[in-house]
Amino acid sequence: MNLQRVDLNLLVHLDVLLREKNVTRAAEQLGITQPAMSNILRRLRKLFNDPLLVRSSEGMTPTERALELQPRIREILADLTQVLEPRTEFRPYSTSRVFRIMTSDYAEATLVPKLVKALRSEAPNVILDFLTPSDVSYRDMEQGRVDLAINRFNEIPQSFHQVLVWRDTFSCLLSSESPYANRFNLKNYLKAQHVWVSKTGMGVGFGVNPEKSGGLGSIDQALQRLGQKRQISVFTRHYQMPAMLAANKDLIATLPTRVARMQANNDSIMMEEPPFFIPEFELTMAWSPLLQHHPAHRWLRQLIMHVARQVVAEEENPPQEIPVINHLF
Repeated sequence: MNLQRVDLNLLVHLDVLLREKNVTRAAEQLGITQPAMSNILRRLRKLFNDPLLVRSSEGMTPTERALELQPRIREILADLTQVLEPRTEFRPYSTSRVFRIMTSDYAEATLVPKLVKALRSEAPNVILDFLTPSDVSYRDMEQGRVDLAINRFNEIPQSFHQVLVWRDTFSCLLSSESPYANRFNLKNYLKAQHVWVSKTGMGVGFGVNPEKSGGLGSIDQALQRLGQKRQISVFTRHYQMPAMLAANKDLIATLPTRVARMQANNDSIMMEEPPFFIPEFELTMAWSPLLQHHPAHRWLRQLIMHVARQVVAEEENPPQEIPVINHLF
């Protein structure tokens, strides 16, 4: 193929078409007419010798070739953006950039306070806009409308970049006056009433089904593997509530250890290890390939990982200065 005859703008159009899977919406995104977009799709089909998008009962469906091309096209466009952008030095202390970060309630409770503190000295004019998982879709992230997502992901688009922030285990909070306080075993755990707390998925949530314990998360899945099921009385999506609820003598809250440790700060609340095995989980930071090489974005990712390392180190040792990470993600 003679590359001199290839219009690189076609790759931009293909990227939008594969994202929208709709000619009309793609045209609106690009600010062109629907007939012009249809003509571009014909040119793309000729260029790649493949239909790329075919009509189906669900609308336009990408072909196998299109699905293969999509992540590669995104990487190519991200690299082109880096090449064509003027090289400017990023100065954190003077920037007033807005960073939009999707965080789970767990990440907000454990990581965000330390991050904000670090930013007040490193970049006092930065504005942070924290969004919940219900506010954000993978499309928002893919298009760079959201800078980062910090969450527990069951799955994530293959084209996204990601890095492990840390791992965490689970602990139980219960009242020191609980009838199970001195006999905290699996039998009594199952006799008690429980607080369920979680909201990690992307998109709007419409409630949970208490009868489907396998869909309630890793705690209930661990019990299910033992052939057991706990009695859940309260469902919440906010990690600031469990300690208050666990003050009730008949309630037990099982939640991530880093959150439990923060909330078990008075004599009326006990913190115990779960009386059964629950696999640890991973907190992950993910971002669009479009933002991979942006200097401000790289600086923010570096700072977040530096703060995360401090959090983990302070749990194991007295507070100490952690060396700044030398490489950028």
